[in-house]
Amino acid sequence: MPLVRISVFDAMSKERRQAVAAAIYDAMHAKLGIPDGDRFIVLSAHPKDEFFVDPNFMKMQRTDDFVLVHVTLRRGRSVEIKQSFYAAATLLLQERAAIAPDNVMLVLSENESSDWTFGRGEAQYVLNPPAPPLPEEPR
Repeated sequence: MPLVRISVFDAMSKERRQAVAAAIYDAMHAKLGIPDGDRFIVLSAHPKDEFFVDPNFMKMQRTDDFVLVHVTLRRGRSVEIKQSFYAAATLLLQERAAIAPDNVMLVLSENESSDWTFGRGEAQYVLNPPAPPLPEEPR
């Protein structure tokens, strides 16, 4: 159910872009409790004159490998679950796409079940409410 928008610089290879999208999906599946196949990701590659990133904001060291991930999802996950997702996504991006942790920015925007339709002009989550997100995993 999350809708994910990922922005990268257009110099990033197609293979790395695919690895980025897969890493974000896998982190959401593992840590946010999204169901199998719930993969709705828009990845956009931008030239430098259309994507503006401060290289040092919050004392980071950002490069042209910067990845901005904006996830819109239903409300209801704890701060601990969100932080677990941030950590998992950052680790997977580093392992699979060689993205340094300073180059990863993640933003979650929450809304309600009535704010979604997956087709047919119906609010499927209102008609058939899904199970709540998975509880936090033991550490």
